[in-house]
Amino acid sequence: MTKVAAVQMVSTPQVEDNLATARRLVAQAALEGAQLVALPEYWPIMGMSDSDKVAHAELDGAGPIQDSMAGLAREHGIWLVGGTLPLVSKEDGKVLNTTLVYDPEGEKVGRYDKIHLFGFNKGSESYDEARTIVPGISVGGFEAPFGRVGLSVCYDLRFPELFRAMGECILMIVPAAFTHTTGLAHWEVLLRARAIENQCYVLASAQGGLHANGRRTFGHSMLVDPWGEVKAVLREGEGVISGMLDEDFLTSVRESLPALKHRKL
Repeated sequence: MTKVAAVQMVSTPQVEDNLATARRLVAQAALEGAQLVALPEYWPIMGMSDSDKVAHAELDGAGPIQDSMAGLAREHGIWLVGGTLPLVSKEDGKVLNTTLVYDPEGEKVGRYDKIHLFGFNKGSESYDEARTIVPGISVGGFEAPFGRVGLSVCYDLRFPELFRAMGECILMIVPAAFTHTTGLAHWEVLLRARAIENQCYVLASAQGGLHANGRRTFGHSMLVDPWGEVKAVLREGEGVISGMLDEDFLTSVRESLPALKHRKL
């Protein structure tokens, strides 16, 4: 069996402060035996405005945020799924919202650019990620010693066809910064649905609290098993949740209810 962990943060506009928090929480997860650790969406910066992240965008392969992630993976000998960070895009004033994956030697082995960009408008609460983010175009995933891992980010959770396109995975990872409004209504049911319909583990690493910019994120980082049972959850605040990937249990679910084999489309 493999132990995995999700880091939950309440990120600030200060990159250095967030780097320090991530170092502390990843170290905690590794000390508790996690072999794979996932950071949340926007973990390096939650600016006072959406455009703040543009000033901190890094070129792929170079920059203090990427150096920090590579160093953490290497120092603790873990697989690190780096939530998301802003990478330079081809459009002025916009970034790519990107997940990078590092192996236990600190080598980058995976990348996924968030495809679905969040838009929400209800009363005084409004978000439009397309104003500062360029969408990705390719499905993301990587091969780990324990099996295939699929990559998604936050709003992607609402698009089951993306998860189907990842193929048969042992684990699907969802870094997120769900709003409290939408999270309260839909977060857990969507995570459980993705786990049930793909008969795999789902690990969600979230932002969880009131940020300096006034935004409140839902938190509830969790691990869901292939039967749809929530195995671990952290409601709010920073911290770590963890649990085991039981390959025998996953196999038993797929054998007793062979829905993946019964697919017609």
